[in-house]
Amino acid sequence: MLALTIEFVPAEIVLPLAGYWVYQGDMTLFGTVLAGTVGGTFGPLTLYALGRFGGRPFILKYGKYFFINEEKLSKADEFFEKNGGMVAFTARFLPGVRTLISIPCGMAKMNVWIFSIYTFLAMLPITFIYVFLGLKLGDRWKDVGELANTYILPIGIGVLVLFVLYKLIIKFRGNKASVK
Repeated sequence: MLALTIEFVPAEIVLPLAGYWVYQGDMTLFGTVLAGTVGGTFGPLTLYALGRFGGRPFILKYGKYFFINEEKLSKADEFFEKNGGMVAFTARFLPGVRTLISIPCGMAKMNVWIFSIYTFLAMLPITFIYVFLGLKLGDRWKDVGELANTYILPIGIGVLVLFVLYKLIIKFRGNKASVK
């Protein structure tokens, strides 16, 4: 749990090792998954706070060099207000994005409780997959990262596709209702 609370310690290393310890009988599967999920929820809160309390002023000052202005930030805020929970959830399944998504969630001042709940709900299956694979591979726990990505990335893409389809259906129904 403590290793995952430090956001820059990769879960892809910590969790399979913990799974190996479950394999050895030093830890329980349930306790390990719970501790990993809690740690995987607390860790992103540090980056969320960085985005919330430091990100916006930094972007307003230096964003012009990256073609980001107040209007674009306002649009991002609106997007996160409507879709922030799903974005926080879905991004956890995408390697590389998983860590960084906390910063824009904080910058958009997404409700910290909503952010935490969606992060917890996403970290639960991710943690289980890594720990379970570490348990099943035993002495070969170091091979888990490559194997897990074959499961986690497709799940993330699937959730993202479902989210886009949902948004398109809502938009289509709204347009159809306004035509009547």
